[in-house]
Amino acid sequence: MTVPGTQLTADDRRLLAEAEAELVGRLAAGDRGEPLAELYDRYGTRVYRIGLALLGDAGLAEDLVQETFLRLWRSAGRFDARRGAVSTFLFMLARRAAVDLWRRNGAGPAPVAEIAGDDPAAGEAFDRLVLGLWVREALDTLPPHQRRVLELQYRADLTQSQVARLLDLPLGTVKTRTLRALRALARVLRERDLVV
Repeated sequence: MTVPGTQLTADDRRLLAEAEAELVGRLAAGDRGEPLAELYDRYGTRVYRIGLALLGDAGLAEDLVQETFLRLWRSAGRFDARRGAVSTFLFMLARRAAVDLWRRNGAGPAPVAEIAGDDPAAGEAFDRLVLGLWVREALDTLPPHQRRVLELQYRADLTQSQVARLLDLPLGTVKTRTLRALRALARVLRERDLVV
């Protein structure tokens, strides 16, 4: 985990990836305690949010978290750090578990139908969903006044002048908040290896 406002270097990201790979390795070797708890702390909330987005039900989202970490526990030996990050492996397990839960329960929002297949387009739809959730998490780290100007500009499709009028702020203040928010957002996304 990182402290908000800190920026990870490439070495820090590499060390974190190695530490997570070591946790999965320990899990594969039979250590079911601390490694599983640590990975749950790091990814449980994200898997839950994926479940809410895909399955549209809090109970099913909780089931998805449980099923995903059960699958991680059972398949940790198949993880290969040379092929990808722990997060990639975990979200692949979550994707498959979400499809299975959706099929078992017979209904859910449209996104599950898009990810149900094994073709590359289905994987891309899931990747877009995960990226969207990470961007939402990154937005949530911003101060409310900065987050508000970005949401109005990018979600409501308002110009900076329109945002200034709506919030009764000087245009310069809106521009400054926008710039600071975009810089902070880029830093958070860079820390998660989502942008270069």
